[in-house]
Amino acid sequence: MLDSSARLTGLLCGTQPMNDIWAPRATLQRMLDVEAALARASAAHHVIPPDAVPAIEAACQADQLDAEALARDAALGGNLAIPLVKQLTARVKAADAEAAKYVHWGATSQDIIDTATVLQLRDTFDLLDAGLAATCDALAKLAATHRATPMIGRTWLQQALPITLGLKFAQWLDALLRHRDRLDALRARVLVLQFGGAAGTLASLREAAPQVTQALAQELSLAVPTLPWHTQRDRIAETASLFGMLIGTLGKIARDISLQMQTEVDELAEPAAAGKGGSSTMPHKRNPVGCAAVLTAATRAPGLVATVFAGMVQEHERALGGWQAEWDALPDLARLAGGALANIEQIAVGLIVNVPGLVKNLDATHGLILGEAVMLALGDSIGRLDAHHLVERASKAAIADRKTLLQVLSADATVTAHLPPARLEQLLDPAQYVGQAHAYVDAALTLHQSRASRATSKE
Repeated sequence: MLDSSARLTGLLCGTQPMNDIWAPRATLQRMLDVEAALARASAAHHVIPPDAVPAIEAACQADQLDAEALARDAALGGNLAIPLVKQLTARVKAADAEAAKYVHWGATSQDIIDTATVLQLRDTFDLLDAGLAATCDALAKLAATHRATPMIGRTWLQQALPITLGLKFAQWLDALLRHRDRLDALRARVLVLQFGGAAGTLASLREAAPQVTQALAQELSLAVPTLPWHTQRDRIAETASLFGMLIGTLGKIARDISLQMQTEVDELAEPAAAGKGGSSTMPHKRNPVGCAAVLTAATRAPGLVATVFAGMVQEHERALGGWQAEWDALPDLARLAGGALANIEQIAVGLIVNVPGLVKNLDATHGLILGEAVMLALGDSIGRLDAHHLVERASKAAIADRKTLLQVLSADATVTAHLPPARLEQLLDPAQYVGQAHAYVDAALTLHQSRASRATSKE
């Protein structure tokens, strides 16, 4: 049965593992995890009686809460933590009235919500890192396999010059490797405790504040920030930015693949699967549905990132609206990032390459795309400008007379005086005019292998 809190479209642009991290029950459980850890940390430093901890811990189970009442009461209280603490206290009181006095001791609602969010972000980062590693491995394999496979490069959606398919894969790989580096750096800044009490001073804990803070962070395996960050939202904004940039890069990959899947282009194809990519009316269709999901995420992400950024402008020590705007935007970004990455991983692992299609498109202009190569070679003898004019005239003649560029150039005595037919054939071979493509592929593969080796050495 479908969870009443789930979206019907939850798996179109998301994944079950990522959806589970940000599901309502998981969010409540993470908040309760913080409450239980707070009780243990406070008891360890004699802020609350140790005897109160078992009853508090036992009640910190999301299944024991009335989620519908929480959602209703959150609208009145302004956040989920207020009704959660009320219900939690009642649960503890039913088992141990004395212990109930010490629920949520010293904390404020934002401490619980923000720290729970950080715990969810840690799970999100782990999931994204695993997905990025697998996707990079798949792209590295494709780049190595097609390192020297010629294809047409396109600028402004028009045929430009030859590149290699391996170079395209290497460019995608290189971008995702940078996102892995960003994710590594982000962990150190974002995976920190939020614990400041009502106004960010922890005055309620008196001289025990530093010790309880350290103990609470240790309980949750989080770092201790320099100071509480209730209205300093750069950590959250940076996280949203990473999600947005990652989704954008994945969207670029999806755009390329979907364009190359067009019937008239027919260079790449998503892997086939039963029931995937079909049309409700046209049996012949094979739609790029994985790419569509990624492009949907890429369309939605900028607005969500903008929402988080707009929320950074907050009032004094606690926010009025800006903080609250993060509560849906950030989880949505995480879900979209996870879904987009999973789709690109699945596509990259099973990507179908149509080499004959690549060859066909390389020959679509009958050699015109190699005009620059001929011009530069001829320019060594007659000067670049004269060579440009000559090859330009030859190109127009090839189009008008429906001939190949090689045929027109081979019939021009001015050209053959400097470039014999054998040399012209070599210059008009797409595989011979890919510049540094092979070296660039090798550089990306080396970078990928270096990162993989460092990761292995840390295990």
